[in-house]
Amino acid sequence: MFYNLLYPLADVFGPFNLFRYLTFRSIGAFLTALVLSFLIGGALIRWLRSKQRQGQPIRDDGPASHLMTKKGTPTMGGLLILITLTTATLLWADLANRYVWIVLGVTLAFGAIGLWDDFLKVTKRNSKGVPGKVKLAFSIVVAGIAAYLIAQSSPTPLRYMLAFPFLKDVLLPLGVVGFVAFGGLVMVGASNAVNLTDGLDGLAIGPVIMASAVFGLIAYVVGNIILTNYLFLHHIPRSGELAVLLSALVGAGLGFLWFNAPPAMVFMGDTGSLAIGGALGAVAVVTKHEIVLAIVGGLFVLETISVIVQVLSFKWTGRRVFRMAPLHHHFEQKGWAEPTIVFRFWIIAAILAMAGLATLKLR
Repeated sequence: MFYNLLYPLADVFGPFNLFRYLTFRSIGAFLTALVLSFLIGGALIRWLRSKQRQGQPIRDDGPASHLMTKKGTPTMGGLLILITLTTATLLWADLANRYVWIVLGVTLAFGAIGLWDDFLKVTKRNSKGVPGKVKLAFSIVVAGIAAYLIAQSSPTPLRYMLAFPFLKDVLLPLGVVGFVAFGGLVMVGASNAVNLTDGLDGLAIGPVIMASAVFGLIAYVVGNIILTNYLFLHHIPRSGELAVLLSALVGAGLGFLWFNAPPAMVFMGDTGSLAIGGALGAVAVVTKHEIVLAIVGGLFVLETISVIVQVLSFKWTGRRVFRMAPLHHHFEQKGWAEPTIVFRFWIIAAILAMAGLATLKLR
């Protein structure tokens, strides 16, 4: 909004020219989301606690320690991320940019699905929530529509193409149906991968902040024709504006982490995990870095694979590969302290984020 209202007045008041620069507006979005989180976070958590007397239902089959240490903690803390992210994006982004609206729409739509799920868990005192098939169906519809809109907004030569890291001249044509299916899979997969990772205090939001920072830089580079020519990347005009949204997500994530750090005052819930995973997936599709997302978000991939392996192994052999899935619960059952798991997983996420960032140059 600031860009659309104030930048046109730069000839009248010179300092308004600052709103022209993505870097300035990205910093503004980051600080807005972060400060707003600090201002409203405490009140929002108190309100959630007043509405959720018993807090989030804890899985009966989860680690026994969770029943003692996490009982009574409210969920739906993802609302704090959504409120601050949306506010900061609307204030600092170019509201005429179609990519901003598509990614923000995916974020809020997935957040609404997660909020519905969290609401049922709290009101029915059941950890199941919305049936998995129903939740998946709604997610697929949202992601499919978003993938189609992204394709229609992309430059014609790249519209239905899949790009590969390390290979500057290789593009795989997917066609309309193939691209929509693949793009939708990326968004739904990223959304559910973050959701599976969100099992310990601070575990998911740390890697999300790292991935958001990396993809903020990727969006900025891909939207800049000088940088794309230098790095031999595919140029996506106007995609750089997503750096503002992702900077807001970094600020919102840090603000949420303030309250989610062990011992957590609030849980993110599906409200937050589905939303921010969907946002990362949508940005990856816009910037043609879907495969790079699997590297940057490799921790989320590992957590998801651990669940798939556990389920298939038990179904086919009757045996479990891990003591418990997702993977972070396996280490809990081995006796690792929760902060130890979180910090070590953060280190792994940081390494993978840097590896994904390196793909910008290795071509």
